Amino acid sequence: MKNKSKIFSLLFSFLVIQISVAQNSIEKLNAEVATQWFDLQLKMIPTTPGFTPPVVARSLGYSGLTLYEALVHGMPGYKSLVGELQELEKLPLPNKSQIYDWQIVANNALAIIHEDFFAKNAKENLPKITQLRENLNRKLRGSISEATFKASVKYGEELANAIYKYAKTDGGHQAEMHNFPKDFKLIPGSCMWTPVGKQSALQPYWGSNRTFIKGNADFELPVPPKCEIGNSSILFAQALEVYSVGKNLSEEQKDIAKFWSDDAGKTFTPPGHGVSIALQLIKQEKMPLDKAAETLCRIGIAVNDAFISCWKCKYQHNMLRPVSFIQTTIDPNWNAYLENPPFPEYTSGHGTVSGAIAAVLNDMFGYNYHFTDHSHDGNGLKPRSYDSFNEFAQEAALSRLYGGIHYRMSNEEGLKNGKRIGRSACELKLKMKES
Repeated sequence: MKNKSKIFSLLFSFLVIQISVAQNSIEKLNAEVATQWFDLQLKMIPTTPGFTPPVVARSLGYSGLTLYEALVHGMPGYKSLVGELQELEKLPLPNKSQIYDWQIVANNALAIIHEDFFAKNAKENLPKITQLRENLNRKLRGSISEATFKASVKYGEELANAIYKYAKTDGGHQAEMHNFPKDFKLIPGSCMWTPVGKQSALQPYWGSNRTFIKGNADFELPVPPKCEIGNSSILFAQALEVYSVGKNLSEEQKDIAKFWSDDAGKTFTPPGHGVSIALQLIKQEKMPLDKAAETLCRIGIAVNDAFISCWKCKYQHNMLRPVSFIQTTIDPNWNAYLENPPFPEYTSGHGTVSGAIAAVLNDMFGYNYHFTDHSHDGNGLKPRSYDSFNEFAQEAALSRLYGGIHYRMSNEEGLKNGKRIGRSACELKLKMKES
């Protein structure tokens, strides 16, 4: 009888240890499951139809949220974002008596959310998603029991399905299929924005989408100056700077314009560029899985909300592009160095999203962090180095003046707004007790 009691006691102790190891060791794990899925997402973005910058920002937001929620119950000291994000009132909870492998939970949750965002309307992405899911499941499975594996897969799938259901109510569901709504009417006026050539307005209703953080799209930005033709007007001076700079671009300025252009359909777009920087640093610093999940979650929330706020401002003011002002008032033969995008000018999307990303990276890595950005090595562009994240954000915003896309004021106001949104993402209470 004593032997049976001893055996039972040992088995119970072993079970407790196994649960503890499975559920509380994320801070000791590498971030491979996170980086591989986000690397794949950055590769799929340029070739997925309809993945314009706002759509990309949204997909990155929900991917980051899925990664974080898939791991949070195995991250001591962290808590779920249920109740912290707008209208996120409930998500499936793990069974407290069940052992989970949290990496397998995350792998399968990310697989489902990627299928939802990248394969429902682009079936060619499905084999890539399936392959990564199977490869990671095979690698991560190790010696865990069949019951633990199946429970982990099931919980990951349930969680991702719940997050996708939440995503469907934000106003951007299947937006990649409706980038240019036909019912949108341009506001008439000599100084109002009009598409160049055969362009149509991109996502004119995006500013009405639900932000993750309440109030992020309600901040009133300074009203842009009136469009006056006289050479003493503020807008004339702003346009004249774009014209003068564009006529005398140095090779360095051209390089900066191209490096940060991040055109949709050709690259991973501006929000993807920010995530690319984060992934480089996560790998370089060998960041553990819990901190990587926090970083990618905060960045995803920041870029999603940044684009909603920026787009609300764009279509509220309908500011004309420098090329339109310059060609009608200064030089009819002038053209911008880069192609003008199909949406109003004020404020700068590049400035807004770069400011938001910089604020999060400041918080996660420090304010005077030197790094080299290799995001476009594969596109034949030389890497660029910075002494801080604010420096890269400033350059990314300024690149749009060099490209002839934005007035200086639009870059600067976008940058300020982006930093405000990024700080709000940093202030989200992910820890049980914030220090």
